Amino acid sequence: MGAVEQELRTVVKERLDVSHDEFLILCLLAADPGQALRMTRIAELLGRPKTRLTYQIACLQHAGLVTRKSVCGDKRGVEVTRTEKARGLIEEASAVLAETVKEAPARFMGPTQRQAMCALMPGFAAEATSEWSPE
Repeated sequence: MGAVEQELRTVVKERLDVSHDEFLILCLLAADPGQALRMTRIAELLGRPKTRLTYQIACLQHAGLVTRKSVCGDKRGVEVTRTEKARGLIEEASAVLAETVKEAPARFMGPTQRQAMCALMPGFAAEATSEWSPE
């Protein structure tokens, strides 16, 4: 799975020009479109220290992919929202990212591993290429 993750990291960097961790932040924000997430909640969901997250959010903001604003009534609270630019980039890259996730395991797993994966994820196996087939 490490090889698959590395391939996905490469595609994310090439297509979106963001790090894998920054991409995960964008995915969290995409899960609830139009809603802002507090930075503390993003840190909790990713299991990352808030100090590291602050840097990543700053990079995304500099790229025009997120906005930050103070939470009304909470001096320390900061909410983050995806921008239209981020929505467009992810939409454009989604097919390539999905294809990477779907096809990469076939290149890195042996037949026994593929069979085990298909048994765990039958819906995924039904959509996968013939290379994924456990037969």
